[in-house]
Amino acid sequence: MDVDVFVAAHAPEWTRLGELIRRGGKLTGPEADELVTLYQRTATHLSIVRSVAPDPALLGRLSDLVARGRSAVSGSHNPAWREVARFFTHRFPAAVYLSRRWWIPAALASIAVMVVIAIWVARDPLVRASLGTPAELSELTKPGGQAENYYSTGPAASFATRVWTNNAWVAATCLFLGVALGLPVIGALWLNSLNAGLIIGAMSAAGRGDVMIGLLLPHGLLELTAVFVAAGTGLRLGWTVIDPGRRSRTAALAEQGRSVVVMALGLTCVLFVSGVIEAFVTPSGWPTWLRVGIGALAEIAFLAYVFTLGRRAAKNGEVGDLDARDAGDALPEAA
Repeated sequence: MDVDVFVAAHAPEWTRLGELIRRGGKLTGPEADELVTLYQRTATHLSIVRSVAPDPALLGRLSDLVARGRSAVSGSHNPAWREVARFFTHRFPAAVYLSRRWWIPAALASIAVMVVIAIWVARDPLVRASLGTPAELSELTKPGGQAENYYSTGPAASFATRVWTNNAWVAATCLFLGVALGLPVIGALWLNSLNAGLIIGAMSAAGRGDVMIGLLLPHGLLELTAVFVAAGTGLRLGWTVIDPGRRSRTAALAEQGRSVVVMALGLTCVLFVSGVIEAFVTPSGWPTWLRVGIGALAEIAFLAYVFTLGRRAAKNGEVGDLDARDAGDALPEAA
């Protein structure tokens, strides 16, 4: 579709719709009917652009126009606080719950790889020698060394922000690059398992594996779960490219892509919590059992949230997608 021709053909209708919206309650009967008709046409135009030629500027213009037109036609809207509440009580937990068949296997496979690498490094001196000189390994693993001091470098608030940003970037990579047949997601999971396995194995070889586990678990339980959820969602998106099912590939990707956005917003909040734990709990002088207990409670709370609220919302028909009125009209497809 030629976007310029499409805009030239329909711009007068959009301009007229904008004028009617601005006049609000001062419309005559025929003008009110015209408002409804133009709103419906513009919603269809938005669906066409989104499906065929997703130009960002045009999408933004039409999305804003359709949203304002909907408010003018309906005369009411949901308060922002209600939308936020629905997001966290229905949409996000349902999206995580429904993708469990992807992120749980991703988690199990990643942990298995991490354990194998850690055991290999801990038991094979040749592998450790390839990682660095004895002096470098000693600097890394000794009491007060680089592995331990990593969690107390700089002010806690600054460290929390840095950790949150980094983890959010990893999650975003898994979520949005999954469309490349899931290959970037597999690469990100491999690097994550490799790095964790190497450091745990090196510390175990130095007789300090328990110290490293005590440092990783408080924040790592929730952090890794968020990464695994992001990875599972990215893999699901990649599989949609390969096998969209009975829908067209464009429609399937549009639906799954909107769920990815829901995941991204929700996981940002989850990773914020894990970042706070990593900055303030992990390096604290509290007993290991207390620090690990805090991390375990955060993990249990998240899983309970997903498998109670998420399952309930899914049974009630929530799929983690936008409401039909927000997603826009969909073009009919051939069976």
